[in-house]
Amino acid sequence: MPERHREFQGAGLGLRRALMGPLLSMNQGAVDFMEAAPENWIGVGGRFGRQFHQLAERYPIVLHGLSLDIGGPDPVDTGLVESVRALMNDIEVPLYSEHLTYCAAEGHLYDLLPIPFTEEAVHYVAARVRQVQDIIGEPIALENASYYAQPHTDLSEAEFICAVIEESGCDLLLDVNNIYVNSINHLYDALEFLEALPLERARYIHVAGHFDEAEDLKVDTHGTDVIDPVWELLAQAYRRLGPLPTLLERDFNLPPLDELLGEVTRIRELQASADEPRRAVAS
Repeated sequence: MPERHREFQGAGLGLRRALMGPLLSMNQGAVDFMEAAPENWIGVGGRFGRQFHQLAERYPIVLHGLSLDIGGPDPVDTGLVESVRALMNDIEVPLYSEHLTYCAAEGHLYDLLPIPFTEEAVHYVAARVRQVQDIIGEPIALENASYYAQPHTDLSEAEFICAVIEESGCDLLLDVNNIYVNSINHLYDALEFLEALPLERARYIHVAGHFDEAEDLKVDTHGTDVIDPVWELLAQAYRRLGPLPTLLERDFNLPPLDELLGEVTRIRELQASADEPRRAVAS
């Protein structure tokens, strides 16, 4: 196991520069880990760099990338991947994850777009994942993504995700809000979809809020509170997986830190409820 590994568990919160001051001054037990986008921190020095390293000394930090473009037509940005690996070594990162999407075509598109659900795409993406993992030196995790239109679907979404993970040897970052959003937008049962995923490969979970554009159109924004159906889906995931490490995502429209920590506490409560039957069996 690489020396950089640190254990991470419990309930986490996304590290955002707008929250840097409150995060540095909060009670250290308020969260168990943090998540950061490596693109925002590679090569950063000065005050922000020092503060980032202070947080990395206090908490395990997982890296969740934004621009790997694992399904795109451009060559894999090996320079970026090597920089991610260096950052992982520097702050002892336990896991690097990305989105099962593409985001570039002769330049960055600044959006996360759906890959066609085809056998050809499975082989193409899996080969690129293996290339990345050879540089990182261990499996990465890919997140099931939200999407609003799909160019081609020989496979179902769940079949596509399962096939990429199986062929590449990567792990799963399970996003329960994305499952809920897609279940509304694409008219499928969220729980059935959850159960169709390779849950044994799940490393951790994302939970977030979204925007209701219409009754039948939800937009994955990470800009609002988590709603009850998403909390319930998270509880269902815990019933199948146990209290897997879970991160609260909030990217904009940030409330005071205490309000975010209230949602982190809700994660912990659901994790504790899921762990009670396991403790009873063990005793």
